[in-house]
Amino acid sequence: MIMTSDPRSCILIPARFASSRYPGKPLVPLLGKPMILWVAELAARAVGQAHVHVATDDEQIRDTVEGAGFSALMTGSGALTGTDRLAEAARQIDYDIYINLQGDEPLVDPEDIRRCIALKSQHPDCIINGFTWLGEDEDPSSVNIPKVITNEAGFMVYMSRQAVPGFKDPAEAPRRYKKQVCIYGFSRAELDAFADFGRKGALERHEDIEILRFLELDRRVMMYECSPGSLAVDVEEDVAAVEAEMRRRGLG
Repeated sequence: MIMTSDPRSCILIPARFASSRYPGKPLVPLLGKPMILWVAELAARAVGQAHVHVATDDEQIRDTVEGAGFSALMTGSGALTGTDRLAEAARQIDYDIYINLQGDEPLVDPEDIRRCIALKSQHPDCIINGFTWLGEDEDPSSVNIPKVITNEAGFMVYMSRQAVPGFKDPAEAPRRYKKQVCIYGFSRAELDAFADFGRKGALERHEDIEILRFLELDRRVMMYECSPGSLAVDVEEDVAAVEAEMRRRGLG
């Protein structure tokens, strides 16, 4: 593996303390270390520590991040979504490619981040987003897992918290479902357009999936397959499963 140290690319990690589903989530300890630091460290393996920035409105998160040697970019408390927060943070630093890595996915493969950067470089007019296949132990009907529909060319058609695509004939029921992996590749102009929309779109609001706002902006979202085994901490009940997987991988 070759670490990307291209100064044209950076990773931005949104970290909000006042999460509605899990307050204080970025600082939840996983094997004794705050989750935000697990994510920052794996991001550093992809682009180098100097190009990893945590976007937050919370001083405790800032102090934790900076105490570990990472950059924190302070943002306002009124951001509608994590991507709006990133757009605000991106105005403080100058890069060509901004990778949004969610702060609740501590098992992301750094190679998948590097692939996102490469695809964004090759397709600058497309937003890039990762997906993987639901595991056998994951429930497609769980509203905590955004499911992805792509067309045959690999572009996002829709994303939902419901089990999609649906079916009329049981014989045509999907054998596998795609789930979103929260690695995104943006340009500064795309982040600005997202924030300048000024509100959540109707689909975004119904599903509570922010990337759907780009459908309102008529932007194409290219999906790419990521490594299996990524688990997110959406709610407190997810911590045990994530820690178990971390132990299985010999982390900590």
